[in-house]
Amino acid sequence: MTLSLEKSSISLLLLLFLAITTISSAHNITLILAKHPEFSTFNRYLTLTHLASEINRRQTITVCAVNNAAMGDLLDKHMSIYTLKNVLSLHVFADYFGSKQLHRITKGTTLTATLFQATGEAPGTSGYVNITNMKGKKVGFATEDNDGHFSSNFVKSIQEIPYNISVIQLSNIITSPAAEAPVAAPADVDLIDLMSKKGCKEFAKLLQNTQISKQFIDLMENGLTVFCPIDKVVNNFLPKYKNLTKNGQISLLLYHGIPDYHSLGMLRSKNGFINTMATTKGKNNKYDFSIKNDGDNVKLETNVVTAKITGTLLDEEPIAVYKIDKVLQPSELFKSQSINSDNSAMGPSSGGDNGDGDSNDDGETTNNNGGMIMNVNGGWFVTFVLSIGLVFG
Repeated sequence: MTLSLEKSSISLLLLLFLAITTISSAHNITLILAKHPEFSTFNRYLTLTHLASEINRRQTITVCAVNNAAMGDLLDKHMSIYTLKNVLSLHVFADYFGSKQLHRITKGTTLTATLFQATGEAPGTSGYVNITNMKGKKVGFATEDNDGHFSSNFVKSIQEIPYNISVIQLSNIITSPAAEAPVAAPADVDLIDLMSKKGCKEFAKLLQNTQISKQFIDLMENGLTVFCPIDKVVNNFLPKYKNLTKNGQISLLLYHGIPDYHSLGMLRSKNGFINTMATTKGKNNKYDFSIKNDGDNVKLETNVVTAKITGTLLDEEPIAVYKIDKVLQPSELFKSQSINSDNSAMGPSSGGDNGDGDSNDDGETTNNNGGMIMNVNGGWFVTFVLSIGLVFG
């Protein structure tokens, strides 16, 4: 009887362990479409418009892809990249529509919100798409005010991860005067001048003195996020900064930039590790840090300090510049200690690497199906081991 009870307990614990360590899969639209060369142009422009990262961070989404020929017709209109983003965002639904769901729509028609509506760029309700079951088992797609004309039809399902992401093919681009309206490009930004005039003059000086400001400027067109420590904390930090080697100083400054655009809303939803401009691919020196949403605050946690975003200098895609209240100190350059400690308590380390393992650009392990496999929480594993000990104790 005792042996049977022990076996039952072990079985229950194993089930518990499997449940809490279930692989959590997110999606990667770039990898999904990469397996289908007929959608390579659509895939490329999802990346260029930064819609790919927005799609990947959402938990429930439908992407309506069109083939290269349909994209060619769109590109022949010679729209700016900002207008193209509006058009393509109309093809990303904030809900799940697999093949079965499309053919079983209640009352045969529905309206669904798109990313064009979610961005606030759509006037009125022009960011909604009408999906209607038509004769001959066809499914039509058009903007809400379509006068009964459907510019695009469902062709096939490309890949479905139920209730997470559905990628389907449409016959043509969904036409929309609102989405296709010209969008002016943001005015040219002088990054150094912006920081100098808005409380980050000392950090701007360091970028210029090390001659790496060009690396930041070169990323501005395709996407850049900068975390700029305010003048007071930079001045207090200068003695430790001067103790670093020249390469260490450069790595420290690059650590304050992310080679992609992240709005404050995107940062709030990130809640995980992110690589920086200092990250060296293929090596153990990861130079990443963790972004955490703490109520109204967005915190940046290294293994050394925790900084907080205190203001926004600029948030206009593809560039975002934020003020922070501490200098970000990577554990690759400084001794690790409690992340709640103040900057002033830290001293430079030997610069050895503390990284462990390889990751992709988002600090995640990817599989070949466009999914991202997250690491198992070590705390749960400890709980499991302790539970086993209690059974046999």
